[in-house]
Amino acid sequence: MAYYLVTLCCVFTTLGSFLFGYDSGVISSTLDQEDFQNRFNHPSDAATGGIVASYNGGAILGSALVSYISDPYGRRPVIFIGGLLGSLGAALQAGAVTVAMLIAGRLIAGLAVGLMSSAIPVYCSEVSPPRIRGFLGSMQQWMIGLGFVVAVCYITIIRLYSFRQWTGYGCSLHTGAITWRLPLAIQAVPAVILCFGVWLLPESPRWLIEKGRAEAGREILARLHSNRDRSNIHMVEAEIAQINDSIAEERRSAVHSWRELLSKARWRHRLLLACGIQAFTQCSGTNIISNYNPGLYRTLGLKGTTPLMLQGIWGALAQFWNTVFMLFIDRVGRRKLLIPSLLGMGATMCIEAALAQANGGFRDPSANPDAVRAAIAMFFVFSIFFTSLGLISWIYPSEIFPTAIRARGSSLATATNWSLNLVFAQCTPIARSTMGFNYFYCFFAFNWVAAAITWAFYPETAGKSLEDVEHIFSSSSRDDFPHPVPDLKNDVVAVANPADSDWSRENLELSCHAKMS
Repeated sequence: MAYYLVTLCCVFTTLGSFLFGYDSGVISSTLDQEDFQNRFNHPSDAATGGIVASYNGGAILGSALVSYISDPYGRRPVIFIGGLLGSLGAALQAGAVTVAMLIAGRLIAGLAVGLMSSAIPVYCSEVSPPRIRGFLGSMQQWMIGLGFVVAVCYITIIRLYSFRQWTGYGCSLHTGAITWRLPLAIQAVPAVILCFGVWLLPESPRWLIEKGRAEAGREILARLHSNRDRSNIHMVEAEIAQINDSIAEERRSAVHSWRELLSKARWRHRLLLACGIQAFTQCSGTNIISNYNPGLYRTLGLKGTTPLMLQGIWGALAQFWNTVFMLFIDRVGRRKLLIPSLLGMGATMCIEAALAQANGGFRDPSANPDAVRAAIAMFFVFSIFFTSLGLISWIYPSEIFPTAIRARGSSLATATNWSLNLVFAQCTPIARSTMGFNYFYCFFAFNWVAAAITWAFYPETAGKSLEDVEHIFSSSSRDDFPHPVPDLKNDVVAVANPADSDWSRENLELSCHAKMS
């Protein structure tokens, strides 16, 4: 397999993303367990809200703190601290004897995931070759999906003592503390593995070069971007030259404070794009469906364990679509996947709301079984359309910032994601009770507006080196640059005819202007 080493590094690093997805799948099942309710004296709605919201609150804080560790000390220490905190948070949750202890554990676990959800996309983007950066960057969303599926599946092994597919489904058939303590404890396993294994990974070569350790960065780039049978020394040297030019340009217009990041137009533009695409994710309605799947199915008249079983199927199919779309994300491009994704989600939400409106809000689901089946089908269609946005929302923010401020930019984008996640988590129960399925019309509007914004303002980044992406943005704000952007199209490593070979295409990707058009 080409680029096997860099692929292995990215797959291992995204174990931190697995924790994010796992918690998303396990917490709703945990809160519904009879033993959990009895042990905590049937916690009030406020206490239940605190249990859920504490995780998001910790994640917001963690994502905001990333740059204070990542910029001076590197990308790996952030992931190490995230793994350490994730282990501690899992232990506190699994051993909780009071609601306060459970909330503390979830706050710490959220802090860990906030750190890692910001740092991991940055690391993956900085170690990846341009031609497969989208594929490797989308490992974050793929691992989130895998964590969700495992969480919904795993308890069946414990509860039924046989291999089945859905944990939440298996849990619903039995009672006892193990039904919720063990799934919470399982979070510690990938966290501990990540905590120790991260030191076996190479540091980001771009961070090393930015810190003046050019030889170490060159050596790591040569190892990571080795493509098996082909010598890649010219490609690496071209990439090193681009990185050095980009860093020199960054130092002429250095950002010394958060205020500069927000006040300078050239950085504010990118920040709005990065935060915007994360906002699109939360405003798409995906968390409403994934977090409230069983409740929505019950609203549609399904009873017993069927809603949990359908949630398991929904999660497994979503993971299948993640796998399929990852293979096309670099070939098709970001924009061509994003715009249909947003339009499709908007249409799906509109159909869902219209079906409910035409059938009295499904207050009597037995009156029109075909409409109920159509409404359920729309949830599954939605997951197909969401896939592109889910994958690209983690890739795009880590591509559009220069090395010196990539951690800060990604940090603010991820904080936007977690902040809106918290807002919707608090507002959705109220909105569902007051608006019913009409609430879905809001997401129809959000998605279609987001599609228009994407079409108008988001440039394509697929297939370009991070330095090429930097030149795309710098050329659009050239007045802010005190020096002209270097032109490398006549560089000795550039290849005039990209059709000659795969090797020539890679070198062409690394010339500053060869693929600008």
